[in-house]
Amino acid sequence: MRVAMFSAKNYERALLNELNADHGHDLVYFDALLEPETASLAAGSPAVSVFVNDIVNRDVLRSLAQGETKLVATRCTGFNHIDLEAAEEFGIRVVRVANYSPNSVAEFAAGLLLALNRKIHRAYNRTREGNFKLDGLMGVDLVGRTVAVIGTGKIGTIFARIMAGFGCTVIGFDVHRSAEFERVGGRYVDAKGVEEADVISMHCPLTPETYHIVDARTLGRVKTGALLINTSRGGLVDTDAAIDALKSGRLGGMAIDVYEQEADLFYRDLSSAVIPDDVIQRLVSFPNVIVTGHQAFFTREALETILGTTLTSISEFEAGHTLTNEIAAPGRT
Repeated sequence: MRVAMFSAKNYERALLNELNADHGHDLVYFDALLEPETASLAAGSPAVSVFVNDIVNRDVLRSLAQGETKLVATRCTGFNHIDLEAAEEFGIRVVRVANYSPNSVAEFAAGLLLALNRKIHRAYNRTREGNFKLDGLMGVDLVGRTVAVIGTGKIGTIFARIMAGFGCTVIGFDVHRSAEFERVGGRYVDAKGVEEADVISMHCPLTPETYHIVDARTLGRVKTGALLINTSRGGLVDTDAAIDALKSGRLGGMAIDVYEQEADLFYRDLSSAVIPDDVIQRLVSFPNVIVTGHQAFFTREALETILGTTLTSISEFEAGHTLTNEIAAPGRT
């Protein structure tokens, strides 16, 4: 079956071609993001595959349907970038990657925390210039610190286990309680419990209920000097409020692998361009902020699972089988 693969990077293409030997699909690669201006490229493709920053809104879905697309397969777990109600209206089914290596993201979050706390990013830049002084590089021991995990699903629970291994006290926030989170040493608290946290790490999906869950009010209640880590979705954090908290010293530092306006930036080489986004420019100017380009998922194990699952879903659709990883529109099961 012909599949239009949008936002397809070279590393994906090589692995997709390798994995596709077992499926035999006609994969047509596009560097471009899927958006209203590029949707026509998918004409004649029964299936379209997208990634996190592709735009799959009502206008795009209408264009895809007019081009005879019947399936959208997103190569990620989150699906907030897809208008599920419009997809149902236009007769397009949607599948995602429900599970991939949760260790990849949890381990990366731990790495960001260590780098931020111990100023590893600053030390790296200094020593490359021959500066081996330690002034301004002091961190704190993590042992005995309180780490708040917002979202205690698979990734959040693995991150909690890592933090418990450091000797941290781990507290959790989630409407759905996880017995495994409690088994690794986590303790659930209510919203007021954020006041206990020395570290806050985001591991929940982006929904209308979690949009800007970390806002000025939340940040106003955290311990002075707390560290914020976000490897989940940019929209979970009110970036302007975070900048204010950094400027006031309420936040001692922030490390983010996601950014609310990342679609125009991430996965592109803009090193020779003038970046018009003033917010990201302000963030990278802070010495106590680390920004990475949505790479927490990026291990070979995770990528093999993501792409393998995507191809399997497309094969299930072609064969008329039940779609194991189908996403239902709100209100439909």
